[in-house]
Amino acid sequence: MNPNIETNPLLDRLPKHLKQFIKPQDYSDYSPINQAVWRYVMRKNVDYLSKVAHSSYLDGLKKTGIEVDSIPSMYGMNRILSEIGWAAVAVDGFIPPNAFMEFQAYNVLVIASDIRQLEHIEYTPAPDIIHEGAGHAPIIANPEYAEYLRRFGEIGCKAISSHKDYQMYEAIRLLSILKEAEDTPQEKIEEAEKAVADLQNNMGELSEMAQIRNLHWWTVEYGLIGTVENPKIYGAGLLSSIGESAWCMTDNVKKIPYDITAANQNFDITQLQPQLYVTPTFSYLSLILEEFANKMALRTGGLSGIQKLIQSNALGTIELSTGLQISGVFTNVIEEDHKPVYIQTTGKTALAYREKELVGHGTLTHPHGFGSPIGKLKGFNLAIEDMSPKDLQAYSIVENETVKLEFEGNIIVEGEIITGSRNLHGEIILISFRNCTVTHGETILFQPEWGNYDMAIGKKVVSAFSGPADVNSFDLINNVPTTQTIKTKHTEERDELENLYAAVREIRINKKSTAALQNIFHKLKENHTNDWLLSVEIAELLKDSSDALLQEVVSYLEQLKEKRPEVSHLISGGLDLIFSAAKV
Repeated sequence: MNPNIETNPLLDRLPKHLKQFIKPQDYSDYSPINQAVWRYVMRKNVDYLSKVAHSSYLDGLKKTGIEVDSIPSMYGMNRILSEIGWAAVAVDGFIPPNAFMEFQAYNVLVIASDIRQLEHIEYTPAPDIIHEGAGHAPIIANPEYAEYLRRFGEIGCKAISSHKDYQMYEAIRLLSILKEAEDTPQEKIEEAEKAVADLQNNMGELSEMAQIRNLHWWTVEYGLIGTVENPKIYGAGLLSSIGESAWCMTDNVKKIPYDITAANQNFDITQLQPQLYVTPTFSYLSLILEEFANKMALRTGGLSGIQKLIQSNALGTIELSTGLQISGVFTNVIEEDHKPVYIQTTGKTALAYREKELVGHGTLTHPHGFGSPIGKLKGFNLAIEDMSPKDLQAYSIVENETVKLEFEGNIIVEGEIITGSRNLHGEIILISFRNCTVTHGETILFQPEWGNYDMAIGKKVVSAFSGPADVNSFDLINNVPTTQTIKTKHTEERDELENLYAAVREIRINKKSTAALQNIFHKLKENHTNDWLLSVEIAELLKDSSDALLQEVVSYLEQLKEKRPEVSHLISGGLDLIFSAAKV
C-alpha cells in the first residue's frame, strides 16, 4: 500500500483537538492471519447480508472502496470517500463519545484500525476495522443516512455529560481492551466487568450524553429498518458480526418500533442484544433525533441547562439571548423563581459571539473565572439589551457614568462604566466597569480590588452545551485515553503459523501452483492443531481439483469440529461458502 496516495481534504479542516486522536494506519502491521480473518468475515457477510441487510449495504461496499479479499487502506478509502463527501481516520480503539460524534459532524468516519483476533472472529466488544470499515462505511454511501449521521454528530457532540460518563467510558474501553487481548487472566476480565456493572448500576439519572449514546447504539450500531415483521439490517454492529447478524433475525430477539423512548434503554456491549429497534425509514431517524434535540439544554437553555453543566464538572458553554457565549467550568448559579439570576464559572473562561472569541476576552483575561447577573433590572419591563440609546442615556448606562444597577433576584452591580460591546444587531452584549462591586444580599460576588468587572448582558439563557463556543479558546490537547490497546505477542509458534498463512495467501493472490499446499497442510496439522481457518482456506484453493489432499483437508476439518465444538459452526460456514452453489 502506497502511503503517499492523496488523503481526503476534509481532514485538513479538522480542529487540533480532534487530530490528537488520529493515528497512522501502518498497513504492514496487518499480519496474514489478520487478512484471513477479514476475508472470512467479509465473505460470510456478503453472502448472508445480501439477503438480510438494507440494499445500501452492497452498493456501499463498492462506493466506499471496501474489498472482500483485503483489509482496506485508509488512503484508498479516503480517495473514494471524498466522492461522497466523507473522509476516514484511524484511531486507537474507543475514543470519548463527544469526540467520536464531533468527527461525524465534520463528515469524518472514525475507524479503529486494529482487527479482532481469530478467536473473536464472530464478535468483539472492542471497535475494530471490521466493525468500522465494513460496518459503518458502506451505509454512509446512502445520502439520507449519511446526513443523519452528520447531524447526529453535530447535535451529539453538544450533549452534556455527567461526571460518571467519562468513568464509564474509561471502564468500557479497558474492558474491551482486556477482552480482545490474548492471554488476559480471567480474574482481570472479571474485575473489569464488575467495574462496568457497578457503574451501570450507579449512574443515577441518565445524562444527555448517556441518552444520546443510547440512541446512537440502537440506530447507528444496532439498528434495523423496515417493519417489525420484516426488518433489514443497517446498524454497523450487526453488519460486522457474523454471529449476531444471524441471531438478530430470529425470534429470540424482540423487535420494537423505534421511537424516542430508546434514549432510556441502556445496553451491554459484552452481550448479545435481547431487543432491537426498527425504524420505518432513514428519514424517520432524523425526526426522532430532532425530537430529542428539542429536549436538550442546547435548545432549552434556562436554569436546568446551567445545572446540567454544573453537575458535569466539565468545560461547557451557555449562550445568552444577546448571543454572548460564556465558556468555562460552571460551578454556581443563583436562582429565584426557578430562573437563573447570576452565573459563575471557576478557572479559565472565555467569552465569544457566534463561536468566535471576543477580542480581549479570552482565558488570559479571565483566568480565574467569570460571574455575571442574568435577567432584567428590578422594576423595569425593558431589558438592557432592548434599550435604545435614548433609554440607556436616561438610565445613565453610558460610558464614564457611575451607576447602580439592581437586577431581579437582589443582584446589585455598582461601578463606573468604562465601555460596552455590541452584537451584529446593535444590542449591548457586554459592559465593562472599574471600581465595581457586585453583591447578592450580604454576599460579595465581586469587589474593586479584583480589577475591572465585565458584565454579560442577556435577559435569559437560551442554550447550554458541552465544550467551548470557540475551540481555539482552550487547550484541548489533553483528552487522549489513558489506556492503550494491546498488540498480539510474537512467539516462535505464532510466527511459523503466520508464515503458513502468508504462503497460502500468496498462492491465492498470485494464482500460483497449489503443489506447495501439501507441505503447508502437513506442517499445520503437526504444529498448530487448534487452527481451523487456514485449513478452510486450503480447501478453497483445492475445491476445483480432484486432488486427494482436498479430501484429507475436509476430513481433518470434520475431526476439528468434533475436537473444537465451539468453532464447529464457523468451519461449517466456511465449507458452505466453498461448496455451496451460492456465489460470493
